[in-house]
Order: sequence, then C-alpha cells, then structure tokens
Amino acid sequence: MNIGLIGPAAALGLAAIGSALGTGAAGQASMGAWKKCFAANKPAPFMLAVFSGAPITQTLYGFLLMLFIRGSQKEPLTLLSAGVFGGLAIGFSAMMQGRAAAGAADALADTGKGTANYISVIGIIETVAIFVMIFLLLVLVEF
Repeated sequence: MNIGLIGPAAALGLAAIGSALGTGAAGQASMGAWKKCFAANKPAPFMLAVFSGAPITQTLYGFLLMLFIRGSQKEPLTLLSAGVFGGLAIGFSAMMQGRAAAGAADALADTGKGTANYISVIGIIETVAIFVMIFLLLVLVEF
C-alpha cells in the first residue's frame, strides 16, 4: 500500500470538513440575524449570504492541494504529510472564518454598519488557507 495516496484524500476531505463547519456556523448566525431584522421591521442585509458562503472557498484550496499532491513525485511520507497537515490547516481556517462570519452577521444585523471591517477580517482568515496551499505547492514542486 502506498501511504502517499492518503495525502490527496486528506487534503480535500479535511478542507471540506472545515468548510462545512464554517458555512454551517455562519449560515446559522445569518439566519438568526435575518430573523432579528424581520422581527424589528428592518431591512435584512443580503451581505449576510456572503458571510455564510465565505468558508466554502477553502474546499477549492483543498481540491487544488489534492491535485498538487497527486502530481508530485515526492516520497510517500511527504505526500501524506502535505495532505494531512495542509488539509487540517485549510480546514481550521474555514472553521474559524465561519465563526468570524457568524459574529459579523450578528453585528451587521444589529448595527447596519461595519461591512468593510467585517469583510477585512474574514479575508485575513482566508489568507491563512491561501498561504498554506501556496507554501505546500512550493514543497511539492520539483525545482
């Protein structure tokens, strides 16, 4: 058995688990925020849908990492490690991004202000996943 084949599956699977947890948390908070707006006869911001969907991009990064791992000629332990640790890092980024987006949804529904600030924080958390994907690509590519 080639343990390196576990790496691509781990990259995608762990990233997707994080995306599911993150979008779930953000989506639940967004629905609660919309409910607050409707109950107060205030406009319900569509931006909450953006907050809810933000963590889904980490599934794409996990997919790209999976492809990089599959195309690499590195030793099996390197491929396994890249998939597991890369998938975990990307997945945790998605999970924490969802938690931040949940807070942003609640705050935006209450105040109607701060959208740019909230998007900035969500973007900073996204950057962790992007960095992990890029740095592991550099490890996996033959120079």
